Amino acid sequence: MSATRKILMLHGFAQNGDIFSKRLGALRKAMGEGIELVFIDGPIILHNVDLGGDPSNVSLNSLDASEANAASSDPALTPRAWWRANPERTRAQGLEESLVALRDVLRRDRFDGVFGFSQGAAMAALLAALLEKPQVYEPFLVDGKAPHPRFQFCVAVSGFRVSDPISDKILEDSYETPTLHVIGKTDVIVVEERSKGLLNVSANSRVEVHDGGHFVPSQAKWRAFWREYLRDPSEEVPSPGFMSKSQTN
Repeated sequence: MSATRKILMLHGFAQNGDIFSKRLGALRKAMGEGIELVFIDGPIILHNVDLGGDPSNVSLNSLDASEANAASSDPALTPRAWWRANPERTRAQGLEESLVALRDVLRRDRFDGVFGFSQGAAMAALLAALLEKPQVYEPFLVDGKAPHPRFQFCVAVSGFRVSDPISDKILEDSYETPTLHVIGKTDVIVVEERSKGLLNVSANSRVEVHDGGHFVPSQAKWRAFWREYLRDPSEEVPSPGFMSKSQTN
């Protein structure tokens, strides 16, 4: 393991890497030395028609109205995504483009783990699973091999399972990468039942529940938890929430 743990950070629907980084400012400051959070942009640029879609596709609330209005003039506020769901929510349009973009990120750098929020959490879990069996999606391969070693861990905050035939193939059985699932008790955008769809294919999981809604918890106890967990996910870091659960399916 390198001296600095490098973690790939995947934003939610209608955010981008810069917005996500700013929203996690308190968490970033709490990391101290030895942890590098790498925020990247989803390749799908959203337009007004996309932002009027299904809010359960995750998370219009992640963009403030002022941010949405400024997005057209400030590239740092451009709302992005990892895919757009079709009206029937059976396909993730643009998923192939995002997997190829992430392949190119992974072939250039090395990451210890991946951390995603909302749509980014769904993508983080899918990416972790794909690194375990890259042959199921040939465009992801580089010279016939995975572009990157398996992640040591995955964090999925307000995560859910992607609805798409490609995702179904990748997650056909389950995936083994140790995954921390964080669920908001009052999250009305990605409700707990929806997160269970991802939990059901996560063979090595830990669940933490916070008493808030659709956001990455960053109160003092959570900042301390994130700092210790991201330094060494293999350790049994005490729960910061009022409920936790570890399971191996």
